[in-house]
Amino acid sequence: MDDPHTMTDPASLPSGLMAPPAEAEAFLAANPDIAFIEVIFTALSGVPRGKRIRRSELATVYASGRLFPSSMLVADVTGQDCEDTGLVWGTGDPDYMLRPVPGTLVKAPWLGDDVAQVLTSMYYLDGTPCELDPRHVLRGVVERFAALGLTPVVACEIEYYLVDPVRAPDGTLRLAGAPASGVVPHLVDVFSLRDVQDFAPFFKELWRQADVQGIPLEAVIAEYAAGQVELTLHHRPDALRAADEAQMYKRLAKGVAVTQGMEATFMAKPFSHSAGSSMHLHFSMAGADGQNVFASEDPEGTPTMRHAIGGLRETQAEAFGIFAPNANSFRRFRANSYAPTAPIWGVNNRSVSLRVPAGPPASRHVEHRFAGADANPYLALAAMLAGVHHGMVNQIDPGPAVVGDGYKAAATSTHQVPGNWYAAIDALDGSAIMRDYLGSRFVDMYCAVKRTEQDRFFSEVTALDYDWYLKNA
Repeated sequence: MDDPHTMTDPASLPSGLMAPPAEAEAFLAANPDIAFIEVIFTALSGVPRGKRIRRSELATVYASGRLFPSSMLVADVTGQDCEDTGLVWGTGDPDYMLRPVPGTLVKAPWLGDDVAQVLTSMYYLDGTPCELDPRHVLRGVVERFAALGLTPVVACEIEYYLVDPVRAPDGTLRLAGAPASGVVPHLVDVFSLRDVQDFAPFFKELWRQADVQGIPLEAVIAEYAAGQVELTLHHRPDALRAADEAQMYKRLAKGVAVTQGMEATFMAKPFSHSAGSSMHLHFSMAGADGQNVFASEDPEGTPTMRHAIGGLRETQAEAFGIFAPNANSFRRFRANSYAPTAPIWGVNNRSVSLRVPAGPPASRHVEHRFAGADANPYLALAAMLAGVHHGMVNQIDPGPAVVGDGYKAAATSTHQVPGNWYAAIDALDGSAIMRDYLGSRFVDMYCAVKRTEQDRFFSEVTALDYDWYLKNA
């Protein structure tokens, strides 16, 4: 690679990865009311960050990019530097280049009629894609399927809670009241149409703005807890676009909720005694003819599908630090909670982590149920597809499908996942498979950031410390 700090002629940069200037020209011409554009980048932590620019600056961003400090790649979930990565003071925190992602320049109505947004990816100044950018990590994994003549077809299904933005006097989190009535849901009331009706103003505005942004948002259900909802995203034969849409959707849901006096939280486990929130990842494989190679009259799918499941069964422990990236993530994994506890598989069975849903033969696919709603969509898809590819290439047998109680089977399974945040990051750090697929330098930096977060999180004395130990220690 050339000196990454040397600027390169934009015309020599990789084609197909970055949006052309004509995209910005057409958007501005069609939207004369747009005065501001938020330039967004999603780094390792999964938190979208960036800056707001004026209309007059957008053409330059598309023509030559926007300089950003490289330390943003390794900021922790709170936005603080992680010096142990060596990418802050050790390198002098040089600028790298953000460039727009094709098809992501859209209006952002919840921010005002004059505001738009665009997603970006990070590049070195010589035009080389930065290997620490989660979007490039996912792209690298997806490209491996081309040699097999396959294209991953994926979809993200994300749960979250609608909560009161103001906490109770004792600091605890409270559910939001319905926009129209102010009534706060208090029953589990799974699949409740009344709850959907009570929060209809939020969903109607969410769907409207999703349509504006081109996000394929589908049905809504009330999930297995008061105040918890799930809306599905349509499957895509483009994993990068699916991840873009998942990230855009999370931002949209939070933004629309704020305009209606609520907060949409994607914490994995916001309430101790209620269900956690997941990001179920659905996948199948399209062959060169566009047909689903998992399609089969057999509910257990084709050998190719079973090999994909076998690869996931073998790699989930090593990838767990990506599916469960935060301290709170691990509170979600409890038996008999609809959250999986071990890498086992089954057909039409919600008690397993790798589920083959019911449906017609042509729709045969796998639902990966480990990732929390707090996971970075780009990295979760990358880690999942890494396991899928590994299983296909090595024709890994997943073993027999679990029938009945998956939690009972999980307790005696020979395949387990890390039980805490420290063990998960250690497993990822030591994984030759994940280093091969995601990049060794990426794994180094990701683990360094998470270890910094661990140190910061567990150095804080919490209210629970006082409740348990102040008098009893």
